Amino acid sequence: MQTEDEDEASCEEYVARSDFTGSSTDQLSFSRGDRLLVHAKPSSEWWWAELQGVIGYVPASYMSQDAAGEEEEDPSIEDPWQDEEYFGNYGTLRLHLEMLSDKSRTEAYRQVILSNSASLSSKRVMDLGCGTGIISLFCAQLARPSMVYAVEASSMAEYTRQLVKQNGYDEVVTVLQGRAEEIELPEQVDVLVSEWMGNCLLFEFMVESVLLARDRWLRDGGTMWPSSAALTFVPCQADSYYAEKMAFWERPYGLDFTPLQPLAQQEFFTKPKFSHIIEPCDCLAAPCDVISLDMYTLQVGDLEEMKGQFHFCVEKSGVFHGFTAWFTVCFESLEAGGATVELNTGPNSGPTHWKQTLFMLDRPVSVCAGDSISGTIVLQRNPVWRRHMTVTLHWTIKGSTDNPDNSQAGTKSFPMWR
Repeated sequence: MQTEDEDEASCEEYVARSDFTGSSTDQLSFSRGDRLLVHAKPSSEWWWAELQGVIGYVPASYMSQDAAGEEEEDPSIEDPWQDEEYFGNYGTLRLHLEMLSDKSRTEAYRQVILSNSASLSSKRVMDLGCGTGIISLFCAQLARPSMVYAVEASSMAEYTRQLVKQNGYDEVVTVLQGRAEEIELPEQVDVLVSEWMGNCLLFEFMVESVLLARDRWLRDGGTMWPSSAALTFVPCQADSYYAEKMAFWERPYGLDFTPLQPLAQQEFFTKPKFSHIIEPCDCLAAPCDVISLDMYTLQVGDLEEMKGQFHFCVEKSGVFHGFTAWFTVCFESLEAGGATVELNTGPNSGPTHWKQTLFMLDRPVSVCAGDSISGTIVLQRNPVWRRHMTVTLHWTIKGSTDNPDNSQAGTKSFPMWR
């Protein structure tokens, strides 16, 4: 039998990189600099740790190993952007195949160029994070601007140069390899276009690079594409996902596995579900925009914490499993009286590779038509790992006059990391 001393010796000490507030009773809350004993690592994302005699789950990405007695590791020594991993992913074809195969996404950008082709003629364009250069090639093919600066930080830039030359547009498109914060252009540009959006709109925060490029290289009065963006929320049902991950443990093969349900809730519902597909019939109310961005006025500092509010009137009785999020971006026209082009990643539009993002409650709640669900959403950027963030939801359910007893409140935080 392992003694208490032996058990403690088998633990590893870690230092908290940033603050974390647990969203359930089996999660530990801690502050940056706290030293925790990690007893077990049941998954790559959640560890079982101890702080001041209290044991619970902690997010692994918030932990940094630090030898006892040594000075705490300076987080600045690490790469807070995790560039090697991030840009390494974009140096392979897997993600580019996914994006180029997304017809809704790619055709939206093509339509923006085509519908503004006359006004783009002789303009200078920056395509930031150009990838394989598809948007730059659309510009050269459909609009003939005076110059397109295709900026790509990953090793894919070498192939982008080949693609530009192969298609005969090397006199119009110049490929520059490097981060937006480091590249140098010979001139300012008239149009800054980028496909920077991530899950839940902001995830991975490529938008910061876009804002820095805007402030440095976009001329006064220049155009941003997208010009605006909005994050949309809706309370929803998620019957099949709940049955797959939680209800499954009730009587598999005629046996009672319910003691595993708390672990299932921790493993499957604590983080958002990316690539979720919500059917319109699973929306319990009309969606609403909770955060809106003006790409001309948005500042890098605004990204640290973004808050929004929501108020939904439940339109049909059902089971409230959680919230689903998606985003819309709009591209203003350069033509007088021209139409705005919109890319909507919601369930009533064409499918995209982003799909939607699902945030599950710990326990489902039955709601009736006429009930209201109101609250706030906070997107807080991780102070250390700059591509990560935490989404915190506060909500209150108020029963209708026909269902006055159905009133309750809740709060939950969802760490989002790669």
